[in-house]
Amino acid sequence: MAAVLASSPSVASHLSAGWLWGLLRTRPGTVHVTCPKGRRAERSFVVHRADLAAVDRTCRDGIPVTSLSRTILDLALGRSVRDIGRHIERADEATVFDQREMRELLGRSNGHRGAPKVRVALDAYRPERPVFTRSGLERRFLELVREAGLPEPAMNYFVAGHEIDAYWEAERFAVELDVYETHGSRLSFEDNRLRDDEVLLAGIETTRVTGPRLDREPDAVIDSLRRHLARRAGIK
Repeated sequence: MAAVLASSPSVASHLSAGWLWGLLRTRPGTVHVTCPKGRRAERSFVVHRADLAAVDRTCRDGIPVTSLSRTILDLALGRSVRDIGRHIERADEATVFDQREMRELLGRSNGHRGAPKVRVALDAYRPERPVFTRSGLERRFLELVREAGLPEPAMNYFVAGHEIDAYWEAERFAVELDVYETHGSRLSFEDNRLRDDEVLLAGIETTRVTGPRLDREPDAVIDSLRRHLARRAGIK
């Protein structure tokens, strides 16, 4: 990443680090780097100022980058609790997440505006209760959609400021796949409702499907989806 190398000793951070760590499914259009405080230069990329501890810096694929824990913390500035929980889950599935390291970073980051959301997401995350892994649930859902001959959605698509599990752009319709029937905290429950409202205000209808329901009655889920898509297509 030329922008990082050109601004040494800076490191890739925020959205760019999220992409390098595999937390984001789409590559950000703008490069983000974090530079030590006091450095000033005109750049064609987004520069964040922070004096990072040595433990918060590493290399990935030969590119200097913020540590995974620091990346999650920085991403929390522009993400919901639910999105941060998803980043944690993806990192855990990739066996690169260290909960102890994350909590240690939170312990020395009380002034960081993303810390409160990361604490809530971390407390809500329960890897010992894998009713469905998110990746497994997404694969199963997509398989059913394809088998039914329905239009294929964009998966993990960013729209209206939120990451949507499955999105049909032409119909402006979305499906959110819930890993658990209940959520780990009242804040995350309310965050999901706020998220649904903001997406609806953007003209996108959303329905939620839980992992247990998809497993129990896949035909009913797909039939409902087919009718929703037909109805939305008729609205255009």
